[in-house]
Amino acid sequence: MRKIVVLLLLITAIAVIFCGCGAPKTDDGGGETITIVDHNGNEVTLPKDIERIAVIDIFPLPSVIAVFFNSADKIKVMSTSSMSAAQTSLLSELYPEILDADTSAVSGSDVNLEELMKADPQVVFYAATNAQLGKTLTNAGFNAVAVSSDKWNFNAIETLQHWIELLSQIFPESGNDRYRLVKEYSDRYMKLVKDRTEDIPESERARVFFLFQYSNESILTSGSNFFGQWWADVIGAVNVGEELDGVQSVKVTMEQIYLWNPDTVLITNFTEARPSDLYENNIGNYDWSEIDAVKTRRVFKMPLGMYRSYTPGIDNPVTLVWLAKTVYPELFEDVDITEITKEYYKEVFGVELTKAQAERIFTPPEGAGKVSL
Repeated sequence: MRKIVVLLLLITAIAVIFCGCGAPKTDDGGGETITIVDHNGNEVTLPKDIERIAVIDIFPLPSVIAVFFNSADKIKVMSTSSMSAAQTSLLSELYPEILDADTSAVSGSDVNLEELMKADPQVVFYAATNAQLGKTLTNAGFNAVAVSSDKWNFNAIETLQHWIELLSQIFPESGNDRYRLVKEYSDRYMKLVKDRTEDIPESERARVFFLFQYSNESILTSGSNFFGQWWADVIGAVNVGEELDGVQSVKVTMEQIYLWNPDTVLITNFTEARPSDLYENNIGNYDWSEIDAVKTRRVFKMPLGMYRSYTPGIDNPVTLVWLAKTVYPELFEDVDITEITKEYYKEVFGVELTKAQAERIFTPPEGAGKVSL
């Protein structure tokens, strides 16, 4: 009898192995789970079916998630900085439900755990640079996933690809070919830009100044360790602030800008400043009138698509083409940025933008750069 029982157990085990009909791994709620490795190398086990997402201090990520799903229904918690961008961008027009996300749990990189618990998120995304926050979240019982914005040397497009790859691992049914398509279109636009700019002699390359933030009290730009450096390099331009080695944004004086004398100024949406503020010296006691970029009216506001396009975000591939066309208009006269934008969104994410919506990305409204941290 004992031999018969053992034989029956062996047959059952073999059947389970081959048919895959054994009991699934479950989370605390009894559902299936999936284990991924985040950008800090942590193994994180998550529910397979996630309906409630919180995003703490990786500000562009809610917009990426919304486009990834073509819906913002899953986003229950995000920061005030993410919300301020959503309110003035195309994101809230396409996905008005994102405005219902709770911002009371997040202030900058500080998290109110009690408020976060009320939202009962099944996954909490946080900035990989804030490893201590990850430990705090994990110890409090949250499924915390680290997402990096600087692991890939401020290469905004490569960073976006890794974000899409991570989301595709967590949500394989929604991911489909998202990662492959984002990479395919990114590579296509990178080749377009490189083919037309790589042979520009060094002496003829545009000298670009990134106006990251601007107020009565200070001017901040990109040194060699921030996104401005990568954007300048990839479009074949010179970042005049390259000599500054501070990490991320760096404070500079007007006197330094006089010495650099850039021929092009690109204003991010991390400031409310607009080209007219430089042309008319509307902010502080600064005088831009002797700068070549102002004399020739070559001051431009960067796009505001689903998020502020200077950082990693869903719009990065089309931002690349816009930057190249803006800095070197004569080399890209035949490129229709509106059609490229519509094609990218439709083919990669299944989002059909109207012509007006695509054009709006490149004409940010007043107040678009108001940032709440």
